Amino acid sequence: MSSPGAQGPVAGDPNRENDVRDMFDRIAPTYVKANAMLSMGVDKLWRKRGMEALGDCVKGPMLDLCAGTMDLSLALHDAGCPEIVAYDFSANMLEVGKTRLPAGANVTAIVGDAQSLPWQEPRFTGAVAAFGLRNVPDNRKALSELYRVLQPGGRAVILEFFQPIRVDARVFHSVFNKVVLPTVGGWISGDSQAYGYLADSMQAYMPRTEFQDIAQEVGFTLRIGRELLPPVASLVCLEKPKHTEGAAP
Repeated sequence: MSSPGAQGPVAGDPNRENDVRDMFDRIAPTYVKANAMLSMGVDKLWRKRGMEALGDCVKGPMLDLCAGTMDLSLALHDAGCPEIVAYDFSANMLEVGKTRLPAGANVTAIVGDAQSLPWQEPRFTGAVAAFGLRNVPDNRKALSELYRVLQPGGRAVILEFFQPIRVDARVFHSVFNKVVLPTVGGWISGDSQAYGYLADSMQAYMPRTEFQDIAQEVGFTLRIGRELLPPVASLVCLEKPKHTEGAAP
């Protein structure tokens, strides 16, 4: 059951961004357990594919954007990344993530807005964003900011629940959203409204091809864009050109 007085975020509501952040703060304590049960462990394979797409970018400072409970920060740590920034708008999600880090992990947690990153210069050799950008109101702003803080040649790997195009993927996506996600997530968290919102956010999000078009409009080069298995998640790998406009050849 939902917590007393809890309200799910409503599309078009000017307070939606605050409502979404509050919702993630509420479900943070059970989020890792819910994810494990909902994905039956497949999310680990998705993240492995994302890490493979990064290539040598992990040898430098990395940004985990919309880091949540830091699954990818942990993966970057295990890959030997020397410096990791976990960035998310939910303080409670980051606090849960901190408890999962091994002692001495070089991970800095920062609470902030993906649409306005705090670094003034290109800071990172690569970035990851897993299943969080659909909760950001303006993806064009977020991608522009991500492009700005990446070093030339840097890669951004996005794992996300885009609106599927293939018929079989749309059927799977619909059943997962309407039945599995709100039922299982609501049962584990005690907050069925929160997982109802997450289901709606997946159903209403843009197709992967539209997201890729926006990314290329802000300057990225598309390296990979494909659905993963099962066809509820997708991987997009973007690269900031080594010679950007105005840069020395």
